[in-house]
Amino acid sequence: MPIRTFLRLIIVAMVVTMAGPAQAVVLKIATLSPDGSSWMRKMREGADQVAKATDNRVRFKFFPGGVMGNDKSVLRKIRVGQLHGGAFSGGTLSGYYGDVQIYSLPLMFKSLEEVDHVRQRMDAAIVAGLADNGFITFGLADGGFAYVMSRQPVDTIDALRNLKVWVPDHDKMIMEAMKGFGIKPIPLPIADVRTGLQTGLIDTVAISPVGAIVLQWHTQVKYLTRLPMVYVYGVLAVDRKAFNRIAPADQVAVRQIMEAVWRDMDAMNRRDNAKALKALKDQGIQFVEPSPAASDEWYKMAEVINRKIADAGHVSTAAVETLENLLNDYRARLARQSR
Repeated sequence: MPIRTFLRLIIVAMVVTMAGPAQAVVLKIATLSPDGSSWMRKMREGADQVAKATDNRVRFKFFPGGVMGNDKSVLRKIRVGQLHGGAFSGGTLSGYYGDVQIYSLPLMFKSLEEVDHVRQRMDAAIVAGLADNGFITFGLADGGFAYVMSRQPVDTIDALRNLKVWVPDHDKMIMEAMKGFGIKPIPLPIADVRTGLQTGLIDTVAISPVGAIVLQWHTQVKYLTRLPMVYVYGVLAVDRKAFNRIAPADQVAVRQIMEAVWRDMDAMNRRDNAKALKALKDQGIQFVEPSPAASDEWYKMAEVINRKIADAGHVSTAAVETLENLLNDYRARLARQSR
């Protein structure tokens, strides 16, 4: 072997030895979910499984309880690389992919069975759309229906128009919907809502039962209106550039583990929302049941509003039509079965 080749091999061997093992990829994830909540417990379980499966080549570091700021702040920190992802409600990512909001069109669903029918056929498109626009997700986790919760009973649209209604400050689609109902909403970051309720800045929110209890908003309201205003869900979204720094084989492991965790969370959240709804009633929240005529008015107005939302470009017309066709087919089948 020529001496020059021999020396080159020695140098390469020394470099490899000094470099040591590949540096771990640490994904920094922020969330508003409080530490110790069921969401955080499941995410930490998944993170532990990922670390074990990849020999610590991939690790998650969580920042729970809103310590990294509201959703706007978290998204800004993701853009500059300070964070790599977050656990968000779906609508938070609408600035990247509008159809992520498709399930949150007001009063689109009448039952969780309808939700299940649609999700089986549309979830994959939402996950793919987010991936195409910069975020890797691992499936959708049920958040349940958001109900109107207020300090005054709300049984009609007119009653709601007289109240100080909160909307998320980043959610242009919900803002548009509220205006369509003739309501002047008050936008606030989620982190400021409880204070807003305490001070009287707002007196009405729309949130899922679990969300109301976890965030302690239920301590500031007296009534819950039994209309499924919007369906909400959560995602764990990781910046695609950060995810691509993971070795391909480890990416497969991360996906398999976190997708399984998210399926568990999907089922868990459905059960937890049912329990939370009962807990709210047990704690003295009064349930308001709108009359059939009042409910019909809500739904008829929602149909017009949802078409305007699509026309304004908040969600695509194609996605709305797909959703409506799925619901129409499902409802027609139920009607045939009940004859």
